[in-house]
Amino acid sequence: MSNTISRRQLFLQHVAQTSPAPMGLEAGHAEGIYIYDTNGKRYIDLIAGVAVSNVGHCHPEVVAAVREQAARYMHLMVYGEYIQSPQTAYAQALASILPPPLDCVYFVNSGSEANEGALKLAKRYTGRTETVAFKNAYHGSTQGVLSVIGDELFRNAFRPLLPDVRQGTFNSFDDLRHITHRTAAVLIEPVQGEAGVVTPQAGYLQALRERCNQTGALLVFDEVQTGFGRTGSWFAATHYGVTPDIMTLAKAMGGGMPLGAFVAPREIMAALQSRPALGHITTFGGHPVSCAAALAALNVLRDENLPAAVAEKAALFRRLLVHETIKEIRGEGLMLAVELGDAQRLQRVVSGLWNEGIITEWFLFCPTAFRIAPPLIITEEEIRKICAVLIEILDKY
Repeated sequence: MSNTISRRQLFLQHVAQTSPAPMGLEAGHAEGIYIYDTNGKRYIDLIAGVAVSNVGHCHPEVVAAVREQAARYMHLMVYGEYIQSPQTAYAQALASILPPPLDCVYFVNSGSEANEGALKLAKRYTGRTETVAFKNAYHGSTQGVLSVIGDELFRNAFRPLLPDVRQGTFNSFDDLRHITHRTAAVLIEPVQGEAGVVTPQAGYLQALRERCNQTGALLVFDEVQTGFGRTGSWFAATHYGVTPDIMTLAKAMGGGMPLGAFVAPREIMAALQSRPALGHITTFGGHPVSCAAALAALNVLRDENLPAAVAEKAALFRRLLVHETIKEIRGEGLMLAVELGDAQRLQRVVSGLWNEGIITEWFLFCPTAFRIAPPLIITEEEIRKICAVLIEILDKY
């Protein structure tokens, strides 16, 4: 073994790392709510790859769609030039579940690119330059959206960033005054994810919508985490009864394959077609294999009525997770934050859960809570078993 370089060593040597201490699980295979390492140990994925695997890992219908499309054709041409049936079929299906008038889809590769495209579109359509965003928001880490995320620690090392950005406080009605006739876009997560799952106060999103109507600013909902049934509705926009001008999507969209999009009424989206043409360009956006997987995942969500079952499953988590060290459980649907109020203790709890085969983590901007965001296919029996282990670990640590 001394002359053999382990796969872990190769991983650390050749795969760029995002932190000094990666989780380091070496995956063998995954199925449903479970990930198995190469030694056969089973882990419950309580975060669904961070809100990605809503229909579970390797759903048979998604896998079949990937295989079938890969055998037909994969990449053919840069996005938007050829008529590719997986893109067209999925765009039509997506439009059918989106709140009108959101009916025109620009496919991209990720949530970051979706938000980048949405901000470009808002500036191009309105002719304005200002963006309003919110503290403790997360919208990606590329240069443009890094300028609008709500945490200075992440931004500061990469300045100078985009100018003309203002930040308000989520749920502050008073801060809506920052939205003016200079504002091109108001970019907001309808439920703040990395802040530790902060939900909107009653009437807040409605007041935000009205302020955008008054000023002519475009309201952009970042539904990268909240989309595709996570909150108990197809989208948080429909859950809260507020329709944005632009919606951004990714994560669960591709059923496990990389895919993102920004969606708007055709009238707004047409602004990218001229002065200049090719106002947004992507080579692999809307990859046909990803779109085929996405359509299969959408059909699973719809055929199995998974969004409708979310509220009951979330309520079961809340009923069973009662412990003296839990300060609060925040969230909407199966997008929950269990607040312990102590970052060091939380790390011990997360490590203890890992040892027991349960994968969870804290939030980028909230190190005192752990997330519960499992695949939506999770069963009542699985929830009960998971919560029993959670309580044992909370007792121990």
